[in-house]
Amino acid sequence: MTEQQLNEITPSKIRIAAMGMLAGREYLQNQLAEKLAKKFDNSSFIPEVLKRLVEDNLQSDHRFIEAFIRSRISRGQGETRIRLELKQRGANIALVSQLLAEAEVDWYELALQTATNKFGQSQPVDAKEKAKRMRFLQYRGYNFDQINYALMQ
Repeated sequence: MTEQQLNEITPSKIRIAAMGMLAGREYLQNQLAEKLAKKFDNSSFIPEVLKRLVEDNLQSDHRFIEAFIRSRISRGQGETRIRLELKQRGANIALVSQLLAEAEVDWYELALQTATNKFGQSQPVDAKEKAKRMRFLQYRGYNFDQINYALMQ
């Protein structure tokens, strides 16, 4: 084999690289496309390879989003933050909304559990402490009603 043949970009080389990446963890299709574009100099073969990976069920935005939602819920993050992070990653917003609805999570109880894990059972001693707890829960992605529920228990 000549050096040019070794360096030639082929669909099979792109597919093998993509499968190697997917073996480590799930990726959104657009994330995988970006990684492959960097590695293979924006090859025109990339869209077709990605299409085949989806058809072969080796890459799935649905699986990625489900796993992402589960991991963030286990970290005590709220719906707003999860939705924002997935949007920033380029996930399909309609699919994100659907999967968040299917997650069957009581966001109020999760907010309460998150607050209890961070601050214990004690009530805030003053307005400054309450504001600190509210900021923490807001940063975690909970809405006003969920925060109030968590802090009033």
